[in-house]
Amino acid sequence: MSGRSVAGRLVLIAGATSASGAAVARALTTAGAAVVAVGTRPDALEALAASVPGVTTHTCDLADLDAVTALAATVHDAHGPVDGLVHLVGGWRGGGGLAGQSDEDWDFFDRGFRTLRNTTRVFNPDLVASTAGRLATVSSTAVDSPTAGGANYAAAKAAADTWVRAVAQGFRKDAPASAAAAIVVVRALDGLEDQLGDEVVRLWDAPPDTLNGTRIPLPHVSRG
Repeated sequence: MSGRSVAGRLVLIAGATSASGAAVARALTTAGAAVVAVGTRPDALEALAASVPGVTTHTCDLADLDAVTALAATVHDAHGPVDGLVHLVGGWRGGGGLAGQSDEDWDFFDRGFRTLRNTTRVFNPDLVASTAGRLATVSSTAVDSPTAGGANYAAAKAAADTWVRAVAQGFRKDAPASAAAAIVVVRALDGLEDQLGDEVVRLWDAPPDTLNGTRIPLPHVSRG
């Protein structure tokens, strides 16, 4: 693990206090990366730091662009520019058919999308300037197979997919030999957290031109 190309890189995890955030942080630190874990709950960040030694934590409302800008300045002062951004802010709300797609649920998903927009815009210069910049986010099979009961969720995930693919196009233009953005696609993340961590680490092993803009399914289907 220590010989992987993520070793020595600085990676920021947005929405790091979930089970998937802990798994990704653990995989990255085991592979030799420095990890900055960001969330909104200090108690959950303390628990993460205790379970994954070496992780640096910061509280930040990632839906607030000014707060993300201030976070970037703090990270730069303490650690320097980041080489990776892993966006894990999200969750599921919904059900009840199309009539059950409430404005409250949409606001929840919209807030998560704003965190993706804010973090990618603020940290994009870092990723473009890095010799191996990587962006990763998690999407859903619901984008390709939406249901009426999950319309809000699928629409928000589709917007996030589109945003990341737009970031990937910018990487191809501005840093074709070094930066890449990828989308990990799952039906449900429960039970796949460790695989997600391994997949994030492997992003630094893949050439940018083969990785950039791709959708990576989890779990992988083996072909014999």
